[in-house]
Amino acid sequence: MTALLVGLVGLSAVPAFSFELGSFKDRLFAYPRILQESDGGDYRVVDYREMRDINGRDAVPERRVEGRYVSTDIRRLQRDLVVKTSAGEIAHFVVGATERARVITIYLHGQGGNRRQGVDDFTFGGNFNRIKNLMGRNGGLYLSPDFSDFGEKGAGEVEALLTHYAERSPGAPIFVACGSMGGALCWQVAQSKPLAGRFGGFLLLGSLWDQTFLDSPAFRDRVPVFFGHGSRDKVFPIEKQEAFYRTIRESTPDYPVRFVRFETGTHGTPIRMTDWRETLNWMLSLR
Repeated sequence: MTALLVGLVGLSAVPAFSFELGSFKDRLFAYPRILQESDGGDYRVVDYREMRDINGRDAVPERRVEGRYVSTDIRRLQRDLVVKTSAGEIAHFVVGATERARVITIYLHGQGGNRRQGVDDFTFGGNFNRIKNLMGRNGGLYLSPDFSDFGEKGAGEVEALLTHYAERSPGAPIFVACGSMGGALCWQVAQSKPLAGRFGGFLLLGSLWDQTFLDSPAFRDRVPVFFGHGSRDKVFPIEKQEAFYRTIRESTPDYPVRFVRFETGTHGTPIRMTDWRETLNWMLSLR
């Protein structure tokens, strides 16, 4: 049994509690220079440069990251499954502990994507490989599912899948990361009464806003929210997402919300550049 597998088995037998995810290639995935900081550090502007952060990082730009950014050993803990739920059969990838996980992270893709996007080791600068390793190496569970749509049916499928695994890991906080249009599902799942109290945080990556969040069980529970957005996003204008960030901050004093603006970044930049470990450890520290 590899050291990776030994570590997973040992950790997954421990009840979940507030802890810190161990490091994995932190130097390579750390944010470049911080250009501006405000709101006590909750709002940051990051120096993003395409020539450095894509061309200088990928062996084949936007298709295959350089090998030093990934560890494919994690594939030993990855499976492509289908589970029967109250919302029907749901195809999804799992990485890590499907029972007694310490933490659960799910990635919900955007328009035109599928469950394979969230487990692709080499696209988006290797950042999906990093979250897979962070979950697998820390006794956690990572999920990347298919779903029917970005409306009520798709939200029901995501909720059913999370319920399935939450029941098998009763102490694990659930982190919901949504790329682009997947954010529509983030905001709908935040309304889930059955999952209330289980959410550890929401991560909106180049995604959209929804005022109904302010009336959700997740908002009342002060579930942390992270926004990552490119300043040149032509799909979801950054001005509107920044305005929603301000709305959350102003609606409730000291609400745990952060915003990282990738200066000159485009629609897919936050999926490539968001520092998973820093963000999740911030959310875990609030539990």
